[in-house]
Amino acid sequence: MSVDSRHDAWQAGDAYEQYMGRWSRGIAPRFLEWLAPARGLDWLDVGCGTGALSAAIVAQCDPRSLVAIDPSEGFLAAARAAVPDGRTRFQAGDARQLPLEAATRDVVASALVLNFVPDREKALSEMKRVARPGGTVAFYVWDYPGAGVGFMRAFWDAAIALDPGAADLGEGRRFPFCTPDGLTRLAVEAGLREVQCEPIEMPTVFAGFEDFWRPFTLGAGPAPGYCANLDERARQQLKERLHDVLPRREDGTIALQVRAWAVRSAVR
Repeated sequence: MSVDSRHDAWQAGDAYEQYMGRWSRGIAPRFLEWLAPARGLDWLDVGCGTGALSAAIVAQCDPRSLVAIDPSEGFLAAARAAVPDGRTRFQAGDARQLPLEAATRDVVASALVLNFVPDREKALSEMKRVARPGGTVAFYVWDYPGAGVGFMRAFWDAAIALDPGAADLGEGRRFPFCTPDGLTRLAVEAGLREVQCEPIEMPTVFAGFEDFWRPFTLGAGPAPGYCANLDERARQQLKERLHDVLPRREDGTIALQVRAWAVRSAVR
């Protein structure tokens, strides 16, 4: 395990839901509105996680079929429970070696996962292979280099102020290619055509400080993994710093913003 990835703990579906899943579920419908696909298509959701994009596909796109893959059995269990639709099939699989035949899906999509795949070029090539001629390959990732995930940026700013070594673990440094130019280049190098990249934004409103803080203690993801591995004193210092610096409305809520970069492309 690399130094950079040692806190990438993505197995616990319930913990992920509290940390990122609720916001993933909010941005998935916005992505599909932007993608504007036809109805009745065969879909593949690559790296489906707990089912945020899969649920939105079923709700908004009336798919003929949906196959969703993920390497995590914990995530797959959560996704099956969240999307009990007869047109869907959730199965274990690796983005770098998709368990589907070539040219069998009309839309191949991936939500907030491509940056975590060790060989992104291979994953995109596989997505292209599985898509039918004339089909679509699309994905979106958080704008890590542009501090596009406000709650994550607030956490790492506070952590780095107390522990400069934490800077090596922050997603902005680890995923510098998550920019329009970087993502477009990845898609083009994978042989995709007519590549478009646009921002998708949404607010993230926390009910109060505990609603903000608790997901960081559960260990699912780089920032929570870092937090969960701190000793009790260091974790308390981090909590107190965040409590002091986070912006609050008069009603005690904490309102921040997230932004993702969405990419769509054609398969020829």
